Amino acid sequence: MRHTPVDPSKLALQRLYHWEQAAPSHVVLTQPMGGGAVSTFTWAQVMDGARRMAAHLQSQGLQPGDRVALISKNTAWWLMADFSIWLAGGVSVPLYPTLAADTIRQILVHSEARWLFIGKLDGWAGMRPGVEAAVKTGLACIRLPLAAPMAEMPTGTQDWEAITARTPPLAGKPVRDGDELATIMYTSGTTGAPKGVMHSFGTFAWSIEAGLKRLVVNEDTRMLSYLPLSHVAERTLVEHGLLATGMQVFFADSLDTFTQDLQRARPTAFFSVPRLWVKFQQGVAAKMPPAKLARLLKIPILRGIVRKKILGALGLDQCVFAAGGAAPMPPELLNWYARLGLPIIEVYGMTENCGVSHATLPGVQRPGTVGPAYDGVACKIDPANGEILVKSEGLMLGYYKEPELTREAFTPDGWLHTGDKGSIDAEGSLKITGRVKDLFKTSKGKYVAPAPIEDKLVMHGAVEACCVTGANLGQPLAVVMLNAEAITSVRDAAGRDALVASLGAHLKTINATLDPHEQLDSLIVVTEPWTVDNGFITPTFKVKRNRVEEVYGARYDNWAGSRQPVIWADR
Repeated sequence: MRHTPVDPSKLALQRLYHWEQAAPSHVVLTQPMGGGAVSTFTWAQVMDGARRMAAHLQSQGLQPGDRVALISKNTAWWLMADFSIWLAGGVSVPLYPTLAADTIRQILVHSEARWLFIGKLDGWAGMRPGVEAAVKTGLACIRLPLAAPMAEMPTGTQDWEAITARTPPLAGKPVRDGDELATIMYTSGTTGAPKGVMHSFGTFAWSIEAGLKRLVVNEDTRMLSYLPLSHVAERTLVEHGLLATGMQVFFADSLDTFTQDLQRARPTAFFSVPRLWVKFQQGVAAKMPPAKLARLLKIPILRGIVRKKILGALGLDQCVFAAGGAAPMPPELLNWYARLGLPIIEVYGMTENCGVSHATLPGVQRPGTVGPAYDGVACKIDPANGEILVKSEGLMLGYYKEPELTREAFTPDGWLHTGDKGSIDAEGSLKITGRVKDLFKTSKGKYVAPAPIEDKLVMHGAVEACCVTGANLGQPLAVVMLNAEAITSVRDAAGRDALVASLGAHLKTINATLDPHEQLDSLIVVTEPWTVDNGFITPTFKVKRNRVEEVYGARYDNWAGSRQPVIWADR
């Protein structure tokens, strides 16, 4: 889909050589090693490790275009492994570090990966059978530092540190053309089997250059990398942002140490999914009642002190660029952070366009929209069904080994189907109103868009995830999954009664904002967690609607007739 050649100096390998020569002693990666210890890596060290591993891959027979997979939480070695694949001439295939064994096997087999880097993982024991199934077909494994012990690795696995200690670094400056395939990124699969999105070195280079015209990221930026690098947002912003600017990247150690990791990095730029921004807000509310905070922020002499204290406790007191994406940001959440002096930029994109499509302008919030398109991105609304269509130089090359699906992804004249419905306002800002395929019709013949209602529901402190549904019912209903704290609180009758009252009040407040045909009959409360393993959510925490329908659909009619505002699914 590329039309305009990218300046070769902007491509990934050329950027690596630039930093290797221009700033060899500059510390760029800070890696927690557990127990409070950290390791740092300069450009010279990063490139030395990547060159040594690239030489090893070539010595093992890697041919240009061979696929090399990578499954790990974010670490310094994730990036070094990716760089080594590109230096050696291969194509990287990153896997989410939370995938189920069957999905891992499926991707490894479909991509025809010849090698797999295995890194730091929380659930390796459950993933291992999927890897071992692929090993039987000829896959070779390499263990990264911080991974499970070698004794738990598949037979024949080699070790990164042993390989790099004995292998001389790859010499010279091999280059890859902008049109050459760089990676296959498998989508998280909300509607079926993951699809392998193919991106070139050129699509990444164009996308980060377009993004940096809007985003406040430069050589002085500090970022904490914790969202999966296998996701397009982190891959473009962190990996290719690093290559473009030379910023410093910090990694998170674990969920338990996240606060300390943030305090260590004191990021000047921070990107998160809406759910984490909500959790930060709820954490503040637990220590200071919202009404009291609102009063303090209205007092000029105290406003600055309160803001500094709260942002400092979050580790965001030095943040000058805050962004949210991957799901809609509720307007009231954006307004809350703006009052704290931390306006959040809302970004919109998808794997198929390198995550670069729209973003609100720094300092110009437009709650309810994702702002105007980036420079070089064209956007229009399909008059037939309201679908958002986009076109840019960052569009994917297609889906790997799926020519028919690739054709279906584009209009005949090259516009990408986003699958999202939306509208463009008079200022050119895009408003997303839901998914084309998520709309459902009630028995009254009225269409309901679930996404805006779900955005309101998840603002309750007990709700971890939800799904608004109700095709062919008189009124919609919502299935809501409680978070861990709420599940603990309802173990006794008093706690359950209190939560029922709170959720009932939340439902009443939301219904007052909805059109009559959208108003929810009931909230169906679920205490069993929705996880990747049980198929309810994707690795990027999107709810799989078809799974919700499959498990709970047979009970909708009974629930709809109960006339109760809050119903427990497990009773």
